[in-house]
Amino acid sequence: MVEARRPTLRDIAAALGLSVNTVSRALGDKDSVSASTRAAVQAEAARIGYVPNTLARSLVLGSAMTLGLVITNPSNPFYAQLISSIELRVRAQGYSLLLLVTDESVENEQRATEALLRSAVDGAVVVPVQAEWDHWRRVRDSGIPLVFVNRDLPELDCDMVGVDYERGSYEATSHLIAGGARRLLLLEEDLPITTTADRITGFRRALADGGIAVSDDLVRTVPTRRYDSLALPWQPEEAYRFAQSLDLPDAIVTGNDYFALGLLRVLAERGLAVPDDVAITGYGDHPYAAYLQPPLTTVRLPAAEVGTAAVDLLLQRLKSTGTDRPRKTLIRPELVVRASTSDRQAITTDC
Repeated sequence: MVEARRPTLRDIAAALGLSVNTVSRALGDKDSVSASTRAAVQAEAARIGYVPNTLARSLVLGSAMTLGLVITNPSNPFYAQLISSIELRVRAQGYSLLLLVTDESVENEQRATEALLRSAVDGAVVVPVQAEWDHWRRVRDSGIPLVFVNRDLPELDCDMVGVDYERGSYEATSHLIAGGARRLLLLEEDLPITTTADRITGFRRALADGGIAVSDDLVRTVPTRRYDSLALPWQPEEAYRFAQSLDLPDAIVTGNDYFALGLLRVLAERGLAVPDDVAITGYGDHPYAAYLQPPLTTVRLPAAEVGTAAVDLLLQRLKSTGTDRPRKTLIRPELVVRASTSDRQAITTDC
């Protein structure tokens, strides 16, 4: 049995009667090679299945040409979009992407940091678990730049790009108050993460600015099975069960569109109309939100914009001298108004 051999630059050079140097320059799109020679080399490389040796290339360049991406919960639609946008941006810049998933586990996150160190990635975009940070300090101190996404670890003083979750909640709540709501509730997840805390802060601030008394009982945290496994997707049934015993107000702000979905069923079973009896806002603008009955007013998250900005910031950091101060960037989400809130407000029809 003949052992398969990986095609090399030498094979292309021999087939075309060129030097290995010329073949290398042609595949590297160097100006010193004519267009016809470059085309011939690329065609022969495709014919024999030549793939560049990235390890050898990294030794020459002093760079692995690989970026890491550490994600907590890929079942979250926001993070699914984030992964896609980051991969597109990384590929366009000539890098490869190493994807690691922690499932919101500190132990998995520690293993992910070891994988980043072993792989000698050039840098990493990270959604941290936010429980511990010493393992991230080790990665940072090894010379691998980090850009945190959505959640920060301020103790490490690294770059961060995220969504202004507080602003999104503030705008959704203010919209309901402008529509005439005076008794409001916020339904949030019972999870120890800053995104939840930021939405609660935005809700409280909007109440205060709207002249409505702020009290602890206006924020209700929904017991969720994601508390046991934070990587699980949200479940409408959790908000549905929780809301069955609620004394319903004029309007309810929810921390995600799945909770709004559960609420809509509760209201329908009680014979209540949305928004006439109770107005509802979601958070996330997931694909189904525009097709509910009534269509859901919600906060659209700029996942692609966040992913692109995080990669660009990381690449800038790789080119910098290391003396620039860390940058913290929050991107404003968009309130998408639909028929689940007061029809006295302007309603958009986009999907």
